Amino acid sequence: MKKIILSLAVVLISLVSMAQKPEYYQAMGESLGQYANCQSVADFQELGNKFQMIAAAEKSEWLPLYYHANCYIIMSFMEQDATKKDGYLDVAEKSVTSMLEMVPAESEAFTLKAFYLVGRLVVNPMERGQEYSGLSGQALGKALALDATNPRAQLLQLQMDMGSAQYTGQDPKSFCPKAKELLANWDNFKPKSPIHPNWGKDQAEGVVKGCE
Repeated sequence: MKKIILSLAVVLISLVSMAQKPEYYQAMGESLGQYANCQSVADFQELGNKFQMIAAAEKSEWLPLYYHANCYIIMSFMEQDATKKDGYLDVAEKSVTSMLEMVPAESEAFTLKAFYLVGRLVVNPMERGQEYSGLSGQALGKALALDATNPRAQLLQLQMDMGSAQYTGQDPKSFCPKAKELLANWDNFKPKSPIHPNWGKDQAEGVVKGCE
């Protein structure tokens, strides 16, 4: 009964917020809908710049900063040139930092910070592996401490564990039961609003498929 009341309260808060700031929610909804059409670095940069404009207009909202950073982190993974990768991550870092100043107790914010730090690691794994794996692990630990049910934090933690398994003498497939459990329970997590982070299920499906 308590869960039902809490769910209704979240829905009501979302509806009230949307009614108070219709232009903001419309702009965010339209921009989020464009994620599916992004296929290149240029596409994500254009979308990221839209979120940056929303962030400039809505200085009290952290989600535009979240998605702006997210776009530039994705760009870094798509880019081959190491210098450009770091350049995109420099842009993302500013939004991540500003976002965390606004919501220092938000699990999704620390999950994105961990994602950003993984991006830094990937630029040069040999030189950055030890430092950035530790930093990303700390960010994920904070994200999970704030909300242990956050599926995105769980997914990143799982991917990190599977990726480092070979270096610790573990079989990566020993994490497959956890991956299957995560995917099975994914839809039980309800975002706080229609514009809150809701990505990751397709990546979880990919992990589970790799276990077969």
